[in-house]
Amino acid sequence: MSVETLRRYRDEKWTAEFTGRKLPTLRNDRSLGRGIPFYRFGKSIRYREDEVIAWCESRRVETSR
Repeated sequence: MSVETLRRYRDEKWTAEFTGRKLPTLRNDRSLGRGIPFYRFGKSIRYREDEVIAWCESRRVETSR
């Protein structure tokens, strides 16, 4: 796996900071099978950066101003 590929996988701390969600919320969402798609590598949980950004963008709300 290239270094560039490894950079795209972020830990839950980065994901929580980027999205503004708390770690317990991310963990609860995972246990309930909802929220941001994630990957499990042994005991390690990782989120792909592009999927986190896509998840954030999917929450956009249009306003009429």
